[in-house]
Amino acid sequence: MQFSIGVEYALHCLIYMVDIPTGKSVGIKDLAAYQGVSETYLSKVYTKLRKSGIVKSIPGVNGGYELARNPKEISFWDVVEAVEGSSPLFQCAEIRQKELLLDKENLPDSHTKCPCLIKVVMLEAEEQMRQHLRSKTLAWLHQQVAEKVPEEHLQATSDWFNGFR
Repeated sequence: MQFSIGVEYALHCLIYMVDIPTGKSVGIKDLAAYQGVSETYLSKVYTKLRKSGIVKSIPGVNGGYELARNPKEISFWDVVEAVEGSSPLFQCAEIRQKELLLDKENLPDSHTKCPCLIKVVMLEAEEQMRQHLRSKTLAWLHQQVAEKVPEEHLQATSDWFNGFR
């Protein structure tokens, strides 16, 4: 199991958007150039983010995207789910029902009709991961980055996205 690179690009780009003043937007062209990724690819990621209500598009010549919600309300899981979809990571195929020696007539329902124990464990693990990713927000990430990245780099990034290039 692995998440696509789109999740990473989305989170990085969303961090930069936290510092964009209210009423201003940032274009895909600028975000893609800053990340060194194709506009086409990032545009597909942002379409998913928009459909999930994480960002909203601003039409017009100076249009682009802005955050649709407060960064405290955007969790890592929101971004993962927007980019990757909401299907469970583990897909149980009930292969236990195909066992060669399985005598379905003489086995108790507790073996054949109960949830597969493997599926139960895997779904519990997924839920723990989801809970952890829900506990980390865009605001938390922004704060962590601000504490670790030199101030001059943060200012240069902010200036770049605010058009002071």
